Amino acid sequence: MSRSTLSRSYVLSSVAILLLTVAATSVGLFVPGFYRDAPVLLPQVYGQDLLTLTVAVPALAISLYFSTKGSSRAYVVWLGVMGYLLYTYGSYAFMTAFNELYLVYVTLLWLSLFTFVGGMARLDAEELKRSVGDMPVRSYVGFQLLFVVLILFLWLSVIVPATLAGSVPESILEAGVPTNVIYSLDLGILVPAFALSAYWLRKRRPWGYAFTAILLVKVATLGGAVMAMVVFTIRAGQPIPLAQIVIFGTLTIVSISLMIRFLFSIDPEIRCTPAGPAIASSD
Repeated sequence: MSRSTLSRSYVLSSVAILLLTVAATSVGLFVPGFYRDAPVLLPQVYGQDLLTLTVAVPALAISLYFSTKGSSRAYVVWLGVMGYLLYTYGSYAFMTAFNELYLVYVTLLWLSLFTFVGGMARLDAEELKRSVGDMPVRSYVGFQLLFVVLILFLWLSVIVPATLAGSVPESILEAGVPTNVIYSLDLGILVPAFALSAYWLRKRRPWGYAFTAILLVKVATLGGAVMAMVVFTIRAGQPIPLAQIVIFGTLTIVSISLMIRFLFSIDPEIRCTPAGPAIASSD
């Protein structure tokens, strides 16, 4: 039997995530009136569900399969999509109005956290760096810094005026939530991660390559979800700032292009994780 890049526990958790994600998104999309959120939030959850079901689920399934065959490219994609699902169901667990799938969201949150952290721990950043050789890094560093600047501009342009005025942003009031979890996730996790990744990559440190690859997959997937949300929002007749459409559209297109270039730079002959047990055997 071939040696798997993934241990059996991560394969099983990934399969569980796939099944639960298909169930959660299918219910959200096809059961009328299932979500109890404010009308302003409904296009967002519908767009997220659609992208997750049609893009993230197939990408996770395919990358999982080829990761078990020892593909380093597939392993990077698997980690990136897992990061997207961690972000997605973190936001669902903390922000979506309580519904019958609440425990499913929480289960997906801890399963994706367990799998993502375990997968990162197994990644050999030194070997990933070696697998891309002398790949130019300037465009990747520039994109990550651009991401940091644009997200800071987008969210702080809402947060700072409300803070100075001693008020609450209109978007939070319309959503009927205590705070915007997306602000917290983006400013507290994504922005620092991209800034650190850009710095490490500029210094050509191994984990700079690892973070860059995984974050590119993650933001490409998330960007697609945001664009799906835009479509649902427009269809619902709700206004959406042009700046958000331009910023997220640009980030999505550029991230997809850089993601593809990075993945094809990886030497398929170099394994970036230790070989686990044969997939049919137990840990």
